[in-house]
Amino acid sequence: MKSSRTIPLLSTAFVGVAFSCVVAGNAFAHSRSGGGSHAGLDIPEISHGEMAVISDYRSGIIDLASQAVDTNERFRRVLNYAEIQYSYCLWGRMPGSVTDEESPFNQCAHAYLAATKAVLFSMREMPRESAAAGEIISAVDADMVRRGLALVTCRFSGEAFNTADVVKPHWSKVPLHPASMASLTGLAALFGVGFYALRRLLRPEAQSSE
Repeated sequence: MKSSRTIPLLSTAFVGVAFSCVVAGNAFAHSRSGGGSHAGLDIPEISHGEMAVISDYRSGIIDLASQAVDTNERFRRVLNYAEIQYSYCLWGRMPGSVTDEESPFNQCAHAYLAATKAVLFSMREMPRESAAAGEIISAVDADMVRRGLALVTCRFSGEAFNTADVVKPHWSKVPLHPASMASLTGLAALFGVGFYALRRLLRPEAQSSE
């Protein structure tokens, strides 16, 4: 009896996610916001190989940058952009967002990791942060050589970014990417089961006894 109720619930969650992705994709037909304005600060591109390594050091880079005291406006704006892009890319939690070129989240991952790289290299010029930033850069370089990622590229590798131009995931492509679809469907199912359980819990005892 319990399983017969759960199956329709999961099916509804799956359909709901697929429908939401298509609607979101139509609403954001272009992956960038604001009509592609470039009034902000330019951020150099990042290669596919660099992404895979920078992502491993991202939390350390952002922590170091957040503690920096002697900063300028450019540094703060790029750091802010890196964190905004990270949230738009669902905090890097989608499977394959960094490594899979076909992921609907790969381009937005390029954006936040390119900004993270720019923040790291900016700290190399700061008196207090230069030593720590230099150590991270050396570790990144060593990892890239060790993992043979120096020459790995993808179609987004030559793309520069701009702080005035937020890059959103390609929502309309989520249903076509099994890993992303499975992850979002699982999340929707989890919320659905939680909502169903909460409803049962809040039902009057008189109704539940019937």
